[in-house]
Parts: sequence; structure tokens; C-alpha cells
Amino acid sequence: MAKGKNSWLEHLDFEEDLLESIARFRAERHAITGPETTEGEVETYLVIPSRDTIVFPNMVVPLFIGRPRSLEAVEEALEEDAPIIVLAQRDPNIEEPGPDDLYTVGTDVSIGRTLRLPDGTTSILVQGLERVRVLEFVQMDPYILVRGVPIIEGQPEGIAVEALMRVVRTLFERVVDLNPNIPEDAYIAAMNVEGPGWLADLVAHVLELSLEERQTILETLDPVERLQKVSLLLGKELDVLELENKIQAQVQQEMDKNQREWFLREQMRAIQAELGELDDLQRDINELRQRIAESNLPEEAKEKAEREVNRLAAMPAAAPEVAIIRTYLDWLLNLPWNEYTEDNMDIERAARILDEEHYGLEKAKERILEHIAVRKLAPDKMRQPILCFVGPPGTGKTSMGRSIAKALGRKFVRLSLGGIRDEAEIRGHRRTYIGAMPGRIIQTMRNAGSSNPLFMLDEIDKMGVDFRGDPAAALLEVLDPEQNHAFLDHYLDIPYDLSKVMFITTANTLYSIPPALLDRMEIIEFPGYVESEKLEIARRFLVPRQLEAHGLKEYGLQFPRETLLRIIREYTYEAGVRNLERAIANICRKVARRIAEGNSAPKRITPNMLEKFLGPPQNAYLQIESEPQIGVATGLAWTEGGGDITLVEVMLMEGKGNLILTGQLGDVMQESAQAALSYARAHARDYGYPDLDFDKFDIHIHLPEGAVPKDGPSAGVTMLTALVSALGGRPVKPDVAMTGEITLRGRVLPVGGLKEKLIAAQRAGIKTVILPKKNEKDLADIPKRLLKGLNIVLVSHVDQALATALLPQEEK
Repeated sequence: MAKGKNSWLEHLDFEEDLLESIARFRAERHAITGPETTEGEVETYLVIPSRDTIVFPNMVVPLFIGRPRSLEAVEEALEEDAPIIVLAQRDPNIEEPGPDDLYTVGTDVSIGRTLRLPDGTTSILVQGLERVRVLEFVQMDPYILVRGVPIIEGQPEGIAVEALMRVVRTLFERVVDLNPNIPEDAYIAAMNVEGPGWLADLVAHVLELSLEERQTILETLDPVERLQKVSLLLGKELDVLELENKIQAQVQQEMDKNQREWFLREQMRAIQAELGELDDLQRDINELRQRIAESNLPEEAKEKAEREVNRLAAMPAAAPEVAIIRTYLDWLLNLPWNEYTEDNMDIERAARILDEEHYGLEKAKERILEHIAVRKLAPDKMRQPILCFVGPPGTGKTSMGRSIAKALGRKFVRLSLGGIRDEAEIRGHRRTYIGAMPGRIIQTMRNAGSSNPLFMLDEIDKMGVDFRGDPAAALLEVLDPEQNHAFLDHYLDIPYDLSKVMFITTANTLYSIPPALLDRMEIIEFPGYVESEKLEIARRFLVPRQLEAHGLKEYGLQFPRETLLRIIREYTYEAGVRNLERAIANICRKVARRIAEGNSAPKRITPNMLEKFLGPPQNAYLQIESEPQIGVATGLAWTEGGGDITLVEVMLMEGKGNLILTGQLGDVMQESAQAALSYARAHARDYGYPDLDFDKFDIHIHLPEGAVPKDGPSAGVTMLTALVSALGGRPVKPDVAMTGEITLRGRVLPVGGLKEKLIAAQRAGIKTVILPKKNEKDLADIPKRLLKGLNIVLVSHVDQALATALLPQEEK
């Protein structure tokens, strides 16, 4: 077939010609002559079920036979020279089709060649002979046998038939011309075919049609009607091919334009190089253009980069703005715009990693595993969480972030916010300023090299505010899933997508975080560790890590349980484990020095050796009075470093009725002391000192460790207990600690930091803890091991607290 011919075919409107020919065919139907399609005599046929192949008469088709019934049918047909037909399956996924699963019109075939393949299947080459309509299924095993009648096809003639065949050949020529998958021999064969039925079968055999469309053509017994259906399919296929050809032409035109531009630029570069005029700036511009073309920048960023390059090309090399533009383009091209790492959704692996690297912290681990589970079920619908780890120093907040990144398979980056006071540190400076740079967020994203890292914002509670702006306000956009998909840095001046980043913030306290910023984060508390948890952490993590760090892993230095317990009790007093690790490292250094000097060194650190290595104990294990004291009560306090116990001392002395408060107390604590004194004076008769003249005594309330600022209302019960003890001469039990706010009516109000306070009580050897009744609900979140050995007394009135804490007067 000649392609690209200048004939009337190029200017023919195929759809109009097709419709005109069909209309003419219908009008001249009576002019068609020739024998009609009839049915032959009933015969018995063997059947080959076909999953996805339709065999048309006069067409040669290869078939691959693998099912036992089909193999039996082929062997029977070859041995007995029996007729065999190919019937298509309605559902190709059915392994053993029944009568209802097969079409009832198939093709009688002649088997020309068989070839057995190594995988046990048989390849046969068949040629279609004539259509067969199945009347009934005779048997299904060992092969399918049916009764059917052959379709004897006539050869209609006439002007309408000739016109329809010409239109079909013309359409087919155009389709073959546009579709590279159809060989030119197909059109040559179509030109030599006589009869509309044969032509329709040939075209249907060559076109890329669905199984249902091919079966419809096969079941159309009237040759002229069949050719008419094929002509409609050809017209549809031609419309699709012409549209594809148009799109390809547009793409090719755009490619040619780009190639032409590249070629001209290369020519210009070669001419400049030949003339010695290609300077460093021009080389940089060419390199930048190439990097922009090869980058995966978003459309807006790409347009911005191209505009800046064009500005750069129009400037002289000595212009002061050249360096600014080049730096800006470097930032644009080095940022990870659409580079993502694939998340690992293996929940068991993540749980194993978190357990291997951290002991305890069940809430944080559970939240991360829930996040992975939801991402696994709905990967495209869930927003990235904004988590805030809150707890004392040394409790593993930052290291937990690293473990989460490892479990998810993400890159880990960290930004410390402590001491940041300038809003431009977050959002960057505008390029109009000299030395302008992007903010810390964009800088860290470039270092990550990924668009979906785990981004840890450390010490979010340590940011400050001054005349340069509030950095916490700038973080509102960063940590809001509704806004951070288009985070706008002042330096970049184009939106940057942070929605795929998993942000985790850390803080020691929530009080200094603005409410609007706190509302955007999910709070996960990291409480201080109890003694048993510290012991396990030291045994599992700290000791092996320090032995390896000091080269003592092969030496086999051992830290027995008793030794670690003494270090925890007498040499460290903290909520976390940093000082504990320092103490272990101190011992390892001294042992390593002895080994390096060739001296004898112990292989087992016993409790008795600790004073030799660490010196005398830095704090007593029991920081409470050993005997009952008058005017001294033990309170529980919350600090940024975890829980602690605090003593309240009250002394009476001759004076003029003044209240003296010392110990660097805040305003709230001073008001609590005044409220406690008022209540103690109002109920003097109830507590055993009705004749005391308060105008002749000064009352001094002191909280030791005066260099440490103290504030808060939770010491109210403790102050009242110490006051009543001093005024009434009743000793306070030494192993009782308490916390709670009081009112002038003697009610005990709830307080916060309950877990940290209970940890401090257990660490100090307290036996009985007095808590507000309204804090009873908070005890559900306290681990059972933390309450072990503690007698929790819940009170709603100060009388109950005093009855528990004070000894009777006769037991002074």
C-alpha cells in the first residue's frame, strides 16, 4: 500500500461518506442479489473452549491448549478426523466452563500444526472454515461434545454492496496508515478479498477489538449487516487514531521547538567559545538552564526560576544583583520539591524497633503504631500528625523521634528552637535585604533531601518574643495541616509543600507555649522514670552503650543490679536518665584508664566500690525526716525536671502578729500561705489552741532551697498542716507527703503533675500520700508499679488531711 499518496482519499470526509454509503445501502437493499445465508445439516462437533480468542472463518490463528478437556478434544479430532469448533468463554477466569459459560456461535476449524511445549501445554495452528451455531451440549467429559448446524454464507452482490465494501476498504486503509501495529499486508489482503462477509471477518480479525465486540461480529450471520457493523467500528477507531495522531504531532512540534532552541543555544555557545567571549557568567547561565530543564520543579517554581535566569542573562557580569539571583536559583534547585521516601508500613517491625530502643513510654509507642496502621489502610486520606512530646529532660523525647523515623523508613532532621526570638528565623528574610537567607524550616528541608522527612522541632517551649516578632506565631502556619501545604517563606516567595512532613515537637512544659500553637498539636506526655524503669534502662541500654563507647565490651565489665540501684538512689536525683548515664560513663573511664596503664582493674563493679569511683553519695536515698517533727510537713511539687518533695517549716516567735514568708515564693504561693493562716486562726478551737493570742506572735513560714523559685497553689494543704502542727504542738508523721490547693472553707481542690509527684514520693521513701479527692480520676493513668508501696489517701476537706498527717498531742 502506498502511503502519503495525493489522491482524493486524503480529502475524503470518512464519516460523511460512511453515513452516505449506509443510507444508500438501505435505500438500495432490494438491488442486492445472490444466495442468502442458510443453515446446513445437524452435525456433532468437538469443542475447544477459548478464554480470549475469537477465530473467524478463513483466518489462521495460533491457540495454546493446556486444559485436559481441550487436549482430549484435539487428540480425538486428529485421530478420528472429527470436526471441531472453537467456542469463546463469557468469563475468561472460569477454569472449567459449563454450557452456560460458553457462547453458542463458534467457528469450525481445521488443525494444521501441533507443537508440544516444555510447560505441558500444546500449541496448535488452526484455520477457520465456517460459522457453527450450537443447538445442544451432548457431553462434558472427557471432552465437550455438542450438536450444531453450520452456517452456509451467501455472496450478495449489487451496487450498494460494492459501495459499502469500497468505504470499508478506504476506512481500513486510513486506519492501517495511522496505526503502526497493523501491518501493511493486511490492507493488501483486504484489497484482494471478494465478498462482504470475508472482508468483514478480515477487518474484525485485524482490529484491536474487545472479546464482546469480536463475538458480536461473529454472531452476525448476514454478511452485509456484518460489514456494516465493521464499518462503524472502523469509523470509531479512525476517530481515536486521528486524535492520537494530532496529539503526537503537537508533542513532536513542541519537542522540535525545544530541540531547535537547544541547537541554537549550543551554536551560540560554540561561537562564543570560538571567539573567546564565553565568560563564567554565561557558562553558569547555560548550566542553570540545563538544571532547570532536568529538574522536577513544580510549575510555579519552574516559571519563577526561568524568569530569574532570563533576568540574569540580561545583566552585565559586574552587576551587584547577579550574586543574589544566582544564590536564589541555587536554593530553588537544591530543595527537594517532589522527592519522597517510601514509608515502611510493617507494624510488627516498627513495634520491634521502638521496643528495642526504648523502655516504657507506652503511650508514645501506641500512638505511632496507630498512625502506621491508619496510613496502611488509608494512605492518601490521612493528614500527617503534629505530635508534641512533653516531659522532663532526659526522658528520651529526642531519641524517640529518631526511633520513629527509623521505624517509618523516613529521613530524620532536627531543628532546635531554644532561644529563637526573631520571626525571620522561621520565615526567612526578603531578598531585598543584604545577606538574606531562607528560614530555618526551608534550610532544614534542604538538608533532609526529602519532601517527607520526620522533622523534630526541639525545645518549642524555649522560644522568646522581642521587637523582631514572635517566632511562635510564624510556626502556626508550619504546624497547621490546613495551611502548611502552601508554606510561604519570605526568601523563596513561592509556596512550598510541607503537608507530607511528619512534625514532632518537644517541650519540658506547656505553660510557655501560646494557646493557638498548643491547639494545633497532639500532646503526648513523657513522665519521669520510676526506679524500676531506670534500672531496666540502665541494664538494657546505658551500660552496653557505655561499655562499647569506652572499649570495654570485650573486657566484660559487669554492673550488678545492686550497684545500679545504689547509683540511682544515692548518686542521681532526676526524672530522666542523663545523670545516671554520666555516672556509668565515669566508672567506665576510670576502669579504662587502669587497663590502659597496665594496672589491675575490676571486672565486676560492686556497691562498695562506688565511693571509690564516684566519691561519697551526693544525696541521701530518703530525703525525709526520720522522726516526727512539729511544724515541719512534707509536700509534693512539680518542676520542669520532674517531681520533687519539698519541706514546709513553720516557726512561732514573739512578735506583733506578722506573717513572714521566705524561700523565694511566688505570688500564688504567698496567697496560699495567707489562706492557710486564715483558716488555721478561724478554727483554732477545733485544732486545740483556742487561747493562743496571734497578736503576740510572729509566724515564719519557710521553704528550704531558697535559691530555687517556687510558685503554685498546690502547697496549700502542706502549709496548713505545718501551721496547725506548730500552733497546736502536734507532730507530723515523717513518712506522709501531701499536695492540694485549699479554700477558706477548708475544701481541697485538685492539682496537676500527679504522676511526677508520685514518682518523687516513691523515690523519697514516702509511705502515705494525701491527694485531693477530685484527682481520683487521674489515678487511672498511673502505672500500677508506680503505686506499689504507696498508701493513697483521697481527701475532700482539710480535716481529713490533718487527721491523716498529724499525731495526737499525747504522742508528742
